[in-house]
Amino acid sequence: MRIDLFRMERTQCLFENEVAFNLSESGVLPLRVEELVDDPEQFLSYSLKYPESDGSNELRDHFAKWYGARRDEILVTNGGSEANFTALWGLLDPDDHAAIMLPNYLQSWGLSRAYSAKTTTFQLVEHKANNRWALDIESLRRAVTKKTKLIVVTNPNNPTGAVLNEEEMSELIRVARKANAWLLVDEIYRGAEVRDSITPTFWGRYDKLLITSGLSKAFGLPGLRIGWIVAPAKTIAQLCRYRDYTTLTPTFLSDRLARVVMEPARREQVLERTRTIIRRNLPRLESWIRSHRDILTYIPPVAGAITFFRYKLPISSAALFDRLRKERSVLITPGDHFGAGRYIRVGFGYDVDYTLRGLAQVDTTFEELKKKTRKRVATNSRLTTAAHRRGAA
Repeated sequence: MRIDLFRMERTQCLFENEVAFNLSESGVLPLRVEELVDDPEQFLSYSLKYPESDGSNELRDHFAKWYGARRDEILVTNGGSEANFTALWGLLDPDDHAAIMLPNYLQSWGLSRAYSAKTTTFQLVEHKANNRWALDIESLRRAVTKKTKLIVVTNPNNPTGAVLNEEEMSELIRVARKANAWLLVDEIYRGAEVRDSITPTFWGRYDKLLITSGLSKAFGLPGLRIGWIVAPAKTIAQLCRYRDYTTLTPTFLSDRLARVVMEPARREQVLERTRTIIRRNLPRLESWIRSHRDILTYIPPVAGAITFFRYKLPISSAALFDRLRKERSVLITPGDHFGAGRYIRVGFGYDVDYTLRGLAQVDTTFEELKKKTRKRVATNSRLTTAAHRRGAA
């Protein structure tokens, strides 16, 4: 089996600690252990033994309560990435077909291409009239056929920050049911909304459904490496057999800390902290975006500490990524890494002053590219004028 290069993760691994300004982060400022532990002495007394392989009963109960599920419908994993990996590995066979939403975090794209015979895509598109990213329902219907085994969705979406509305959710379920396909929904940004209303979960709306998520984005705890799968109990039992070949268990300390975080009252406190950071930082980043109205167009995120904007400059997003990294020591995430072309994703969930200092470096590159564009337009204009004069003569 061969697997595609996961360009976004590989470039972040190579460069995120080498640049002066890392604007590729997509979560919020992580919580500290001391903010979670009420009794440090008890925490220090833990033995670093193997924990329960599928997650402790208490932790699984907390996750189940958040979805209205049962304990046996939860599998705890090492991060959302392992949740997605396990789900796609367990569901797809070599002769299967998968349909993947774009733009998207392309882990599911790479894995589906590795595990199945064919992968097609359907689109989120910019709906300018409603100022939102919307599901292209016709592209969904074209992508899903009777041969489709799995449909993959990210909601809230990475990189756009979009959230599907009730009509779009219902259409996804209708299409999945018609094809008798599994529906896998990555909900890792659920809880990180710009406004108060939490994103509705897909759980409970369809019988052939899996939810994946983790504590890295909405909860600000990427270092815990805790993720989970919500699925029918029979499917969870099947996926445990695949998990036995990967990391076997979460870590003991991560499981215990996650139990603290997912206790319902503490969970809401942590999510409110995330929303407070997003609401405080987003307006300042939007001011920067508005200062470039001549080249940037933008639909605000509904959830997540991420902005995704289109630019009008004579350079691909992959080339712009390389230029900013090499010349300005700035790491952004190019639209090419999400299957989206001339877009940039910039995170704003950490120190917003730091983010704006990095964007000041981006300003310099933007000005250089605009000058190049103006020079090229002027040259073409002179050449056109000269050609007309020769024709008239």
